[in-house]
Amino acid sequence: MKSTRSVALVLATIAICGISLPAVGRDTVLNLPIEDAAKANQAGTRLDGTVKFFWGDQSHPAPEKTLGTYTTNKKTNFFNKSDKEGCEWAWLSAMLTLQERAKKEGGNAVIDVHSVYRNNDFSSQTEYECGAGSVVGGVALRGTVVKLP
Repeated sequence: MKSTRSVALVLATIAICGISLPAVGRDTVLNLPIEDAAKANQAGTRLDGTVKFFWGDQSHPAPEKTLGTYTTNKKTNFFNKSDKEGCEWAWLSAMLTLQERAKKEGGNAVIDVHSVYRNNDFSSQTEYECGAGSVVGGVALRGTVVKLP
């Protein structure tokens, strides 16, 4: 009886003081189709077409100028979303960031776009990598901003 009260007292103290206990979460790495993400969440209108994206080793015209390589790491909550839906939101956020960076640097394309989730390079012309957790997930992308003719 005494130990039950002690445990209850400790748990109540933790709750009142706002102390968090370590939680066991999941971190599932998914490879998902770029094409699906590009069709979801109004990506086609939000990615305005002024910046072209070339994934992995996809061929592109020779750049007139290379303006730097940039990385974006975007997270989104997965509350009430499937892993795929959450990943598509994070993908769009990462792509919008790359689009804005390209414009800021004076570029009109981003080449060699690839995933770098947890600093692991994953390059594909058709897929991106997403980390799906219990509550939050994310997409990290890297690409080189260039000025194409």
